[in-house]
This record gives sequence, C-alpha cells and structure tokens, in this order.
Amino acid sequence: MIQFSRVGSRTRLCGVRRAALWAAAGALLAVAGCGGSDGGSGATGREPQQRASQGAARGMPQGLPGMPPLLDPNDVYAADRPNALSPVVKNFPSRVYVPNTESDTVSVIDPKTYKVIETIPVGNQPQHVVPSWDLKTLWVNNDRGHTLTPIDPATGKAGKPVDVHDPYNLYFTPDGKYAVVMASMDRELVFRDAHTMARKKTVPVSCLGVNHADFSPDGRYFIVSCEFSGELLKVDTAKMQVIGQQKLPFDGAMPQDVKIASDGKTWYIADMMADGIWVLDGDRFNEPWLMPTGKGAHGLYVSRDSKSMYISNRGEGSISVLDLATRKLVHKWQLPDGGSPDMGGVSADGKVLWLSGRYNSEVYAIDTTDGHQIARIPVGAGPHGLAVYPQPGRYSLGHTGIFR
Repeated sequence: MIQFSRVGSRTRLCGVRRAALWAAAGALLAVAGCGGSDGGSGATGREPQQRASQGAARGMPQGLPGMPPLLDPNDVYAADRPNALSPVVKNFPSRVYVPNTESDTVSVIDPKTYKVIETIPVGNQPQHVVPSWDLKTLWVNNDRGHTLTPIDPATGKAGKPVDVHDPYNLYFTPDGKYAVVMASMDRELVFRDAHTMARKKTVPVSCLGVNHADFSPDGRYFIVSCEFSGELLKVDTAKMQVIGQQKLPFDGAMPQDVKIASDGKTWYIADMMADGIWVLDGDRFNEPWLMPTGKGAHGLYVSRDSKSMYISNRGEGSISVLDLATRKLVHKWQLPDGGSPDMGGVSADGKVLWLSGRYNSEVYAIDTTDGHQIARIPVGAGPHGLAVYPQPGRYSLGHTGIFR
C-alpha cells in the first residue's frame, strides 16, 4: 500500500393520492427524525414540517427512503437559515471545536470571547470534528489512533473512544442509518451503524486518498474526492457501491472538499494543486471544468442565505467568495499577515466564517459582510477540520457540518 503523511508539507498536507401520501410521510419523517439508528429528532418545529409537506406535494422527487424531504426543492440549504436551530441543539453552548492534528488535542473556543477555554486530549492525529446525524454527538476522527472520540456538545465532555480503523473523515447517509468512514489509507469506504459504529459493509476503492464528500439533493448518491490520485468517485447510497469513477483533467490534481450548490444541480470540488474549484454536473458525472480561485484551494462553505460560497485558499492566505447564482467570483479576502486557512464552518447567525490555520497553529474568525479578520486565535499544532457548533439544520451529513 502506498503511504502518505498528511501533515507538514503540501501533500501532508405519482397521482394526487400518492403525492398526498408522500407529503404526509414527509411531515412524519420530519417529526420522527426519519428512523435513524440514533433515534434523534430531525425537526426544527411546525413551520419546517409544513414546508417539507408542501414541498413534497408540489411534486418534489422522492428521495432516499427514510430521508427527510428538502424544505425547498430549489434550495438544498433552506433549513440552514440564521439561528434556525433544531430543538435538539438550541440549548447547547456555542463553541468552536478545533482538532489539532499534531498535538492530539481538541481546542475549544468560546466565540463570544474569541479565546480557548479548554483543551481536550484525544487520540493520535485527530483530523475532523464531525456532528452526528441526529445532532447529539460530536465525533473526533483520530485517524492514526484508529478511534473516534465522542464529545457531548451539551457539556463539552469527551466520552470513551470507539474503535474505528483509519477514520480520516466521517459522513452520514441522509436517512440517518449509516455512518460512512473515509478510510483514506485503507483505501475503503466503510459503512457503519450511525450510532454504534459497528461495521456493516466495506467498499474497497481503487483510487488513493478518499477524503471528502457530499450528497445529492435526493440522497441517492454521493460524490467523493480522492486526493492522492486526483480522482472522483460516484457512490450509490442505498446499494453502497461505486457507480462512477473519473480522473480529473489536470496533471497532479489533488481534490479536497466537495460541496453541492444550493440549486442542487452544480457540484464544486476544491483542488489544492490546481489552485481552484472544479465545476461538475453530478447527475451526468461528466468531465468538470476548472475555475481558478487561489493557491491551495481547500475548504468550501455556503452562506446562511444560500447565495454565496466561501472558498479557503490555504496556499496564499485568502478566501474567495463565489456568487452561486451567477457562478462568478465576486470577492477575494486576504488575511492580514498571511496564514493557511483550511477547514471550518459558518456561525449560527451567518456573520462569522471560522477557519483553521493549518500550518500556523491558529484559527481565524472572519466577518462575512466584508471579509475583515475579527480575531486570530492561537491553538495547538496542525489545526484541521474545526466544527462550529451548534449550527442551523435538521440533521447532519457529516464532515465539519453539512446540514439540511
């Protein structure tokens, strides 16, 4: 097996009746949390339930069985509006959880004071902090320690680690049934019980370095980036099998974060060696085209109004802003004194973009109105996939927080 290190250098770096039945089922699923193994609530209140039912009645395509229907067929992120917190998380304290890959710790930041208030010891090489599908748990991915450390976001306390081999990154199927482990060095996608993490199915892959993913609006497939071989995979969610694979048309491509646009049609894949984002039609899975953004393009985050995407350019210390409706880059925000903006998320109110400074042992808080740096916070060594929590949304698809 080819081995790579991830730290230190760039590489370590239906008729009316049927529609009515589906609408009723959609409302029920929104209330019941769609029968996920964790049994958590996925609803945010009566209004989202009604909107989900109305959307289904308008003829929204049926999604993955058991998946809560989208609130708006034209906006994947309609559930992520400012401060639209689920009842499950509304009383959780607002925190920023930063996994320090080289320090084997998680720094906890109070976003009101912009200060580290606690440092939690975890396993070897924590890569990402991932909200569970039912929103009740934060999972720290200890990649080389081969464990997941659960953190209770209500108390901030860490629980007993769970043995999971090579958990570089972690996602959840939209029906809440499975966790999908991106076992990068093992060259596997591992489907596990979303709560117990018991292995259910292992899917070997031929590409190198599976790392990031996102799901289609109907949840029936997801697209995965393979950073070390410059490839993309398309995976059937229900069948748990690879149904498409392609090499990116750039010599030395190193794809990173994957994010679907709010329209549910266009996919974006950051590429840290091509210095931009690939634009892809996920349904067709044809050859994508490259939009240059900046050196070391890495993380992708959608604004709370679903209109913009923030792109962290790790190699040049900048953030590009993409207008999703026009597919045009409208701003580039440069961090003062440079930096290495990597992974993160948007605050619950949408006013602050939080990003880890991968090679600078720091975290950046950036104002989303004009891009100025609010704070630069020292943390441990090698900060990576930080999670802002809680965030709006009914359920989590994983990574540092993909909510719908």
